[in-house]
Amino acid sequence: NIASGTSEQTKVVVDAGALPIFCRLLMSVNDDVREQAVWALGNIAGDSPTYRNQVLQEQAMVPLLQQLSENSKLSMLRNAAWALSNFIRGKPQPNFDLVRPALPTLAQLIYSPDDDVLTDACWALSYLS
Repeated sequence: NIASGTSEQTKVVVDAGALPIFCRLLMSVNDDVREQAVWALGNIAGDSPTYRNQVLQEQAMVPLLQQLSENSKLSMLRNAAWALSNFIRGKPQPNFDLVRPALPTLAQLIYSPDDDVLTDACWALSYLS
């Protein structure tokens, strides 16, 4: 994925203006494109609280949550749950108003039969405390 790598490499991707592009790609009609965008945004958000906040300020949360539907394939559910945990992780904590929309989705994900999805949902909830 283009956004996986060192913090310096992530900085180059963010500085090149990729965040709004990745956010738009979350709405692609192509499942694989959406999954790559989820992965990229999860990597960027997981790099640092600064980048996490930038991802949230780009309004990535709601389109990410839309990837966590019952109709999504398992790889998307796993990637999106992991990305969601990165959207919430880190100190200082993100602005609660930006992560509040995730609460109903997290409430559903804790019943997931998939261990990976469940684990990331639980981590995300723990980051909110």
